[in-house]
Amino acid sequence: MDAWVRFSAQSQARERLCRAAQYACSLLGHALQRHGASPELQKQIRQLEGHLSLGRKLLRLGNSADALESAKRAVHLSDVVLRFCITVSHLNRALYFACDNVLWAGKSGLAPRVDQEKWAQRSFRYYLFSLIMNLSRDAYEIRLLMEQESSACSRRLKGSGGGVPGGIETGGLGGPGTPGGGLPQLALKLRLQVLLLARVLRGHPPLLLDVVRNACDLFIPLDKLGLWRCGPGIVGLCGLVSSILSILTLIYPWLRLKP
Repeated sequence: MDAWVRFSAQSQARERLCRAAQYACSLLGHALQRHGASPELQKQIRQLEGHLSLGRKLLRLGNSADALESAKRAVHLSDVVLRFCITVSHLNRALYFACDNVLWAGKSGLAPRVDQEKWAQRSFRYYLFSLIMNLSRDAYEIRLLMEQESSACSRRLKGSGGGVPGGIETGGLGGPGTPGGGLPQLALKLRLQVLLLARVLRGHPPLLLDVVRNACDLFIPLDKLGLWRCGPGIVGLCGLVSSILSILTLIYPWLRLKP
């Protein structure tokens, strides 16, 4: 298993480049179709996209072992929520890669009797569950950071003698007896939460990149499973953006969200 993990780590950058090229072809094919390009050119782009997809599946052989090793490490995290989200995400990724390996065997001719449609649906379901866990983990970390930032701001205000502005936390802006006081108070709270969220994400680039990457990836299984039809243009664009962000985390490891 260790040998497979080392092989997977070495081929990760090449797989990300193939992924970016594959979704760029998907986006280009959609643009060519909309602008009335020749059928021959569209066919060539689709063939190139198919070859890149098959090549990616070859590069991902053994990634299930890598995902299982990551799940084993995540089991020892002290935070219960992070432990659950990350472990379940890695387990779903392991199953996703296993289904992907079966698809590769079918498309390459090694297992011609494989029901590719059935295995593709299974693969995208596991992929979707993994992304849901990733986004849940991102939301949890954002909530923790927002609470820390809010507490730090409150301490700074009290230290400077300013107190808590407007009684935002205690409902000082328009109590129950003030006509129409609830809506302005709610709008102010919402605005402050949005500003706090923007400040947290701006101060934590790895978390921001992870949120954007997972959100972009989410459109892919939703479209493939028929849960939300986005079209090849949106899928290609989202896949290309998430691939570029993934490549950035390989070039600059400090941008990778930990643990």
